[in-house]
Amino acid sequence: MKKNVIALILGGGRGTRLYPLTKMRAKPAVPIAGKYRLIDIPISNCINSGLNKIYVITQFNSVSLHHHLQSYHFDPFSHGFVEMLAAQQTNDSNSWYQGTADAVRQNFNFIRQRDVDYVLILSGDQLYRMDFQKMIETHERNNADVTIASVPVSKDRAGELGIMRINEDGKVLGFLEKPKTDEELEHVYTGEDFIRARGYDPQGREYLANMGVYLFNRQILIDALAKTNYTDFGKEVFPAAIRTQNVCVHLFDGYWEDIGTIRSFYEANLALAHNPPEFQISTPDAPTYSRMRFLPASRFDNAKISQSFIADGCQIGDGAVIENSIIGIRSKIGKNCVIRNSIIMGQDFISKPDEDRAEIAAGRPVVGIGDNVIIDGAIVDKNVQIGHDVIITNPSQVQNTDEREFGMIRDGVICVEKAAVLRPYWSLAESLSK
Repeated sequence: MKKNVIALILGGGRGTRLYPLTKMRAKPAVPIAGKYRLIDIPISNCINSGLNKIYVITQFNSVSLHHHLQSYHFDPFSHGFVEMLAAQQTNDSNSWYQGTADAVRQNFNFIRQRDVDYVLILSGDQLYRMDFQKMIETHERNNADVTIASVPVSKDRAGELGIMRINEDGKVLGFLEKPKTDEELEHVYTGEDFIRARGYDPQGREYLANMGVYLFNRQILIDALAKTNYTDFGKEVFPAAIRTQNVCVHLFDGYWEDIGTIRSFYEANLALAHNPPEFQISTPDAPTYSRMRFLPASRFDNAKISQSFIADGCQIGDGAVIENSIIGIRSKIGKNCVIRNSIIMGQDFISKPDEDRAEIAAGRPVVGIGDNVIIDGAIVDKNVQIGHDVIITNPSQVQNTDEREFGMIRDGVICVEKAAVLRPYWSLAESLSK
């Protein structure tokens, strides 16, 4: 009998590690791959897995996220939905979410529905494609109370992730966050035989990393949170569950990337444009869904474009050179621009002629990127106004700065913040030298 599953996507807190991209938006609303948002990845995974009862839990800068989620509609006979659960005062609680577990606890009313069998908990800032029905099959085959999705990793990457210790049957015995020493690594060592026995090629991977994808029996989840004041799944809920419940692992052998920092976001985005890409953002049998937009095809005037994504509604000027870059929706790029190794997020609107004239009269550049602009190694957020002959490069390889008029540099990546205004002949190198 098919089980009834609801999905809870954790939208995260303030998103400080992705700042300044999260300065004006929630972390799940950060644009990715030119035309999508981070939240589209877990939602699409749910829809492609036949799960259509989806809640998104968030509390910071949620307006743009809420606007985006309104575009998800299901036919009236499927009873499907995508709804946002923002922190709010109720008779039971009047505080902000205190952590991942507390966020779920404060939304118990949606979990306690009588027809819910399982609760699938997902992260809103990961890039992967997964069939959750296979995870449900693993859960039921093991008669598990909780199932945790895990991806095999090599020793050199184990120190960056939460690693699970399991027995030969796949029962989880413990967690260790970012093991560094040989003694710690030995404690969570799985070995290739376990992975090979489940039909996957280990390829030198001998450890199992926690993906942050959890499947709970509904009552187990309710009991784990209602009878405690736990606020965090990884640090509190799972150590307790491992001691008292049947917690099993579900092996996933596919692309998975945690997009938690500016550097990981930057690299994961640009990797999508590689040929062939390590991860295909959308496939015929598992498309990535997003907000529908009715935009014209992009226009190119004698531009040279290589290993790049160009989204809908763009205007790219004569003589422009674009290499290894992501160009987001409605981007307007002037003549003879050079854009390399960069993410241009695009625009939320196409400015009108009278709006452009008003900007010019005020001595400001219009929305978009002007002529003869050079951008290399940058993330340029939406709705920027960049004048002609601007140079946005980092020849001194500065790794981090505080906030400036353009935005900031984080992890060595230039971040031009949303709606920034850079006047003609502005240079990042000169700005940093002042």
